[in-house]
Amino acid sequence: MHGFHRFSPVLDNERLASLLARVALRDQRAFRELYDQTAAHLLGVALRIVGTRSLAEEALQDAFVQFWNHASSFNPARARASTWMISIVRYRCLDLLRKSENDLPLDEVAESALPVVEPFSGAHREPRLDPCLDELTAQQRACISMAYVEGRSHQEISRHTGTPLGTVKSWIRRGLQQLRECLER
Repeated sequence: MHGFHRFSPVLDNERLASLLARVALRDQRAFRELYDQTAAHLLGVALRIVGTRSLAEEALQDAFVQFWNHASSFNPARARASTWMISIVRYRCLDLLRKSENDLPLDEVAESALPVVEPFSGAHREPRLDPCLDELTAQQRACISMAYVEGRSHQEISRHTGTPLGTVKSWIRRGLQQLRECLER
């Protein structure tokens, strides 16, 4: 129904966290395995955000450099390994989009971009999330999905939905607050 991006069920969160811990110790084999196990999926995430293969590959390369340099900052008590990695890819994508905002030739628009997937689905989803998501309005769910799954900025969501920017920000803020409160119950 609803869900986050999924990594291969073969590679679970504990394995990703273990690989990141070894990468933090500069273990090149662990880094290679991390790349082999996650690059295809993370490239798909990047493609959905930036829309072109060349920018997606650049963002992915930047993200893996950041994984190598900052793996020691990953804290499994604060986030799932997959969430941490996807967040870094997302930020690298948004940085690249800001830098190249008007420089994209039309022939580079990704025909091979991944199909749209339902937000908040996946093997690693918090089981308590479903009832909490059901408590949100459709607008809150859609805006949160566009922001945190698709990587869209608040302005992009506003343009896409035809909704005033302040309203989009309010829906996201209130929706996140409701999710937090629901998950803390």
